[in-house]
Amino acid sequence: MNLFVKNISQLVTVAAHGRRVKVGPDMRELGIVIDAGVLCVGGKIEWVGPMKEWNRKLPDDFPELDAEGMVVVPGFVDSHTHMMFAGNRALEFALRSQGATYQEIAQQGGGILNTVSRVRAAQKKELKQQTAKYLDGMLRHGTTTVEIKSGYGLEMQSEIKMLEAIRELQTEEMMTIVSTFIGAHAVPPEHRSDLALYVKIVTEEMIPYVGRKKLAAFCDVFCEKGYFEADVSEQILLEGKRWGMSPKIHADELSAGGGAELAARVNAVSADHLEHVNEAGIAALRSAGVVATLLPGVSFFLNHGYAPARKIIDAGVPVAIASDFNPGSCMSYSMPMMMTIACTQMMMSSEEAMTACTLNGAAALELSSSLGSIEVGKQADLVIADIPDYRYLAYHFATNHVWRTVKNGTLLEL
Repeated sequence: MNLFVKNISQLVTVAAHGRRVKVGPDMRELGIVIDAGVLCVGGKIEWVGPMKEWNRKLPDDFPELDAEGMVVVPGFVDSHTHMMFAGNRALEFALRSQGATYQEIAQQGGGILNTVSRVRAAQKKELKQQTAKYLDGMLRHGTTTVEIKSGYGLEMQSEIKMLEAIRELQTEEMMTIVSTFIGAHAVPPEHRSDLALYVKIVTEEMIPYVGRKKLAAFCDVFCEKGYFEADVSEQILLEGKRWGMSPKIHADELSAGGGAELAARVNAVSADHLEHVNEAGIAALRSAGVVATLLPGVSFFLNHGYAPARKIIDAGVPVAIASDFNPGSCMSYSMPMMMTIACTQMMMSSEEAMTACTLNGAAALELSSSLGSIEVGKQADLVIADIPDYRYLAYHFATNHVWRTVKNGTLLEL
């Protein structure tokens, strides 16, 4: 909980100065300090600045870490994942490489419903064990805060099983974990001919139970033609809101279906995906202050179009980047890799990508007042990287540059 990291060659603070998010040109302002130090006391940041201004005497037994030659950035915030699942979908990956589309695979019983059958059959202990393994890998790659969605149960017992497993991991693991309920992730096979009945189960049975038990901070929905269209999605999100869950939304992923506009209408915390968002949707997000969470790894993994990041940023919408780590559309939890894809394919700058993976990601989880930047009073979550410059995180891709991860002021042994 206590640690003094000293002699940092380059400290990237992403200082927010009290703001919830950074937008537009401010996303490029990283608050860099050369030859710096960070004092962590009781899991919080107590002092940040250049070493030439350090004039305090610490107790002899106070833990210190010399980070000379290192770069320190805030712990990454992965604000959109489906990382609790059972089994894998490597066979589907092979089929896609031979030309099968995501939709074709889904129609043959693959896709989300493949994972649903495995999760329904899995014990809670199994789900926790596999997820805990992935959490350790994330920490090794610098992610210190993660959102985990349900949505692979699609019936009452299995959705609750997932959410209870997530809650147990929140107390057992070092990672800051945020839980999201997405019972409206897909229509389960047993209700394919009666969408209205499944929506009734979600709104009248699942959401009230999740709300009463406080199993999730957010309620999400896959708003898309053929899944849950805008009017139905609005009904679900408003019911989730009534039970204390802030709205999130999978928006405009496969088509411009009004998801961004709906996000604005229900005051969603974030609208995620946005590969097909249009000008009206971007304007709506800007007016409502909704965080646009972009998922570059999905477009890369599925080989389809990317969200128009430049248009969204230049319009003044706050942008976050997340991995969407899941077995079907992005089997990677490396946030630096997401930064690389964002820079090379979405024309985001290294600075914008850094802000999107830290402060703005925290805002997408309503946590930017306590984490996402290296500032006094915030949670002491740090990534110490063995690189000459912060730009290397995106530039030198497909390798892990993280030397050590600090979580709540604790130097982790991973």
